[in-house]
Amino acid sequence: LNLPQIDEEATKAKAEQLLDQYRLYLLQVPDDFLPKITPAYSIVPPSITNEFHSSTEDAALKRLDWEIQRDKFLKRIQRAVNRLTQRERQIIVMLYMQPEEMCDYEVYTEMNMSHRNYYRVKAKAFYRLAFALREEVYKPRQECASV
Repeated sequence: LNLPQIDEEATKAKAEQLLDQYRLYLLQVPDDFLPKITPAYSIVPPSITNEFHSSTEDAALKRLDWEIQRDKFLKRIQRAVNRLTQRERQIIVMLYMQPEEMCDYEVYTEMNMSHRNYYRVKAKAFYRLAFALREEVYKPRQECASV
C-alpha cells in the first residue's frame, strides 16, 4: 500500500498562514459584526445575514461577493477553532483572534504553562486545526525506481 504521508511542518505552516489571513480579514469587518469571544475561549459568530438585493453596479456586486467570501472564510476558521481542545483553542484565540496582539511568552505566562509544554500544545493545535479545515499538506509520493 502506498498511502500518502503528511508533511507535518508544511501542514502546521499552512494552518498558521490561514490564521494570519483570518487576522487580516478581521481588520476589514465593522466592529458590530465581529465575533464575540467567551471566557471559555469559544468564538460565537454574529448571526446577522448579509443578504442584499439591489440593482447596483457591477463593482458593488463584486465587492459584496468578496465580503460574502470573506465572511464564509471567517466562519470556517471560527468553527474549526471551536473544535480544538480548550487549551489549544485558548492559545490560538490569544495569539490570532483578539484585537490586541500577544507574543508567545505572554501567552504561556498568562496560561501558567512551561515554555516547552506551551510549544508542544501550540504545534499540536496548528496540526489539528489544519485537519479540521481539511488543509493538511501531503509529501510528494516517492516512485519506485525501475531497474
